[in-house]
Amino acid sequence: MFGSLSSVVAIGLLAFNSNASPVTLQKRGPSFSYGSEKVRGVNLGGWFVLEPWITPSMFEDSAAVDEYTLTQILGKSAAQTKLSQHWNTWITQDDFNQIAGAGLNHVRIPLGYWSVLARDGDPYVQGAYDVLGKALDWAQGAGLKVMIDLHGAPGSQNGFDNSGRLGPITWTQGDTVAYTINVLNKIRDDHASHPAVSAIELLNEPMGPSLDLATIKQFYMDGWGNLKNSNVAITFHDAFEGVTSWGDWGAGMWDLLLDTHHYEVFDNGQVAQDLSSHIGTACGFGAQMASTGKNTIAGEWTGAITDCAKWLNGKNKGARYDGTLNGAPKIGDCTGKSTGTVAGLSSADKYNIGRFIEAQLDAYEKAAGWIFWTWKTEGAPEWDMQDLLKNGLFPQPLSARKYPGQCG
Repeated sequence: MFGSLSSVVAIGLLAFNSNASPVTLQKRGPSFSYGSEKVRGVNLGGWFVLEPWITPSMFEDSAAVDEYTLTQILGKSAAQTKLSQHWNTWITQDDFNQIAGAGLNHVRIPLGYWSVLARDGDPYVQGAYDVLGKALDWAQGAGLKVMIDLHGAPGSQNGFDNSGRLGPITWTQGDTVAYTINVLNKIRDDHASHPAVSAIELLNEPMGPSLDLATIKQFYMDGWGNLKNSNVAITFHDAFEGVTSWGDWGAGMWDLLLDTHHYEVFDNGQVAQDLSSHIGTACGFGAQMASTGKNTIAGEWTGAITDCAKWLNGKNKGARYDGTLNGAPKIGDCTGKSTGTVAGLSSADKYNIGRFIEAQLDAYEKAAGWIFWTWKTEGAPEWDMQDLLKNGLFPQPLSARKYPGQCG
């Protein structure tokens, strides 16, 4: 679909005779045919933006609850040593080869603003951006396309630990939006021309209901304006406003990709659903995605039907599923689900997760495709694509179905 939206630029050349014809140059457009070819990808979560539930070992024996407090507590020197070791080992070229070998065509790489442009007064340490450069070459070598995803903005755009800093949402205050634009411009200048880079996401999950939506939309327009001639798809998140709420936005803007995230475990009602309800909800969401009038992907989703993974809801916090979080009614037992491996799950859990994954694959391919969250964890079996693949819960080939036709 993007190919048909590519602009043609006519350049008149000075000629020595009146019969000379103008030469037309075709805008190249993104290096992936979004809208006509399905996105099938995985996020490389917990690599350049730490999340306690993905890598608990980084946060054990510390009061830290996010990357900001971890680096603050460690201090620059110790943080540099600890995080550099992590960046150079958590994901390697072999992971990219495994991802491509599983039939995927995309990786989405979350990145914090602090890795791109250090900000005075922050405790964060730098170095991840250099490893990103290597990762793009690894992706190219494996035949994978990359969506570079700005996952954390100064001041935090959503208050979640996955923005780098848990707490108040102060993005849009002071110079934070302008700073974010500068970060995106540097990513563009440094990496948009890399053969593996097919998309740049302007910002992950800005909390629309808590922010001025007009400010978010203006930020999206400004970001698009700076990237529109960079031959990448310009990805924007639905800002928790609902995937169908953006249909009348973006007229005249090309190479747009709408990103929406679908989880069914972060709400008491959803986590209490039985399997058929989980599947019905996912199938219905895929139909919504297909109705937006825009190329739309599920840029994050999971095999999880519980929120049992250790620290998923925040460091040292419990789960809705077993009634240990905020007085939620108990649904079941988290034993075997909070830590461990896919192989260690019960037969019933394996069946449920396998069916849920297949239903979501069918649902999101009604639209432009999907990017699973996440490639690997230290022991969150419902979320770990590498482990799910190894144990046959994620289909191979990706088109194979043990449970066909779940979305009708």
